[in-house]
Amino acid sequence: MNAGTRARLDRIGTDSRYVVVPMDHGLTLGATQGLKDLESTVDAITRGGADAVLTQRGVADRVHPNLNGAGYIAHLNGSTTIGPDENDKRMTGSVEDAIRAGADAVSMHINVGSVHEREQIEQLAELTSDAERYGLPVLAMAYARGPDIDSAADDYNQAVGHAVRLAEELGADVVKTGYTGDAESFQHVVESTSLPVLIAGGSKGTDEETLSMVRGAMDAGASGISMGRSIFQHDEPGKIARAVASVVHDDSEAEAALREAGLAVEA
Repeated sequence: MNAGTRARLDRIGTDSRYVVVPMDHGLTLGATQGLKDLESTVDAITRGGADAVLTQRGVADRVHPNLNGAGYIAHLNGSTTIGPDENDKRMTGSVEDAIRAGADAVSMHINVGSVHEREQIEQLAELTSDAERYGLPVLAMAYARGPDIDSAADDYNQAVGHAVRLAEELGADVVKTGYTGDAESFQHVVESTSLPVLIAGGSKGTDEETLSMVRGAMDAGASGISMGRSIFQHDEPGKIARAVASVVHDDSEAEAALREAGLAVEA
């Protein structure tokens, strides 16, 4: 890793821990809750403690004025929920595009095990090579998804572990993946790579479910989160960002983090 990559990693995290809020869902889902007034949402979550915000590069000019010192990650592939195959992620920009958009890092989604795996492996390998030339970190969103992968199976964590290791083998600097349900099973995933491992948020759950998941991942050795809808679609995005940041950066327990952020704790 070169000096530029190391320096820029510090811009999207704090002391090698990461609270990243992806908000690229406007391409995938459309202008959902939290994304119509993108400016206010970015302002709230970065004031709340997010280390970095991630979007498609086309809305970068709406993001930068509201970052409050947080980092910016440009996401460079995507698909839509109304298209023929959501797993068929196509490139939406280049490293040079991301630099022009003021990015501190770039990211790409790869579905390991899908019918599109071959093309996405090639795309990620090309992206990491290009990014290295510019000293730009790469966050690989590496998911185990495909016709032969069952997320309810006892050995699902083996597939997820394979996905994060693939990201390292292809030159990524940070990897995001799905949580396997508990700290014990997720420990295998973390041990499968030397990269910092971040968990995805998935579908929006209750505040307590979200914080308990983050706590479990951190207990397993994760380095943080890359969590979108559970934060930007929250009624109080700044508060839930603060609670998540408390777990990631201060090692708080879930209930204590919720109370500290001013969110209700279920009885």
